Amino acid sequence: MVESAYTDRNSSVTRVTKETDIAIQFTLDGTGSYNNLTGIGFLDHMLDLFAKHGHFDLDVKCKGDLSVDEHHTVEDVGICLGQAVQQALGDKSHIARYGHAYVPMDEALTRAVIDLSGRFTLYFDGEFDRPSVGDLPTELVQHFWYSFAEHAQCTLHISILHGSNTHHKIEAIFKSVARALNIATRRSETNPQMPSTKGTL
Repeated sequence: MVESAYTDRNSSVTRVTKETDIAIQFTLDGTGSYNNLTGIGFLDHMLDLFAKHGHFDLDVKCKGDLSVDEHHTVEDVGICLGQAVQQALGDKSHIARYGHAYVPMDEALTRAVIDLSGRFTLYFDGEFDRPSVGDLPTELVQHFWYSFAEHAQCTLHISILHGSNTHHKIEAIFKSVARALNIATRRSETNPQMPSTKGTL
């Protein structure tokens, strides 16, 4: 159980470039509330699912150069969400550190495994049969999680174990990462104060 002595794990991230203007409000110990407006409807839907199934509070506002391409918006939202998670974690005291989750979505099944190690690695094993779902190019799904993992400073393994519907596979990915992250960020006095022999993460 998280003790009342712990401070709130909230973060606020802004990023303004010539390509995107992003503001994120994030709470690790949330209720699953969300209000996400990126200009890419399917990405909004995935971020909503990420918040709901991870029990995070997430508010994302992004104005991007969608007249050029979706790439900058997807990449920069992934960067900012990773930064928001990293900031909200604080010194990482008493966290579980590791988390994994299997999530089915009808015929699709995905697995996500995360280590909040302070080291960036992404392993992504999966393919999509469609070039896009709604207004989100499927090639950007892996890139979103690459950007997230790099800036959350975590090791993240994502595997699509099986499935035929591309929407279902992507949805299961976002849900499984959310649930794995929820497990990895849980705090308890029974967890080591710093779950690393180095003494830091």
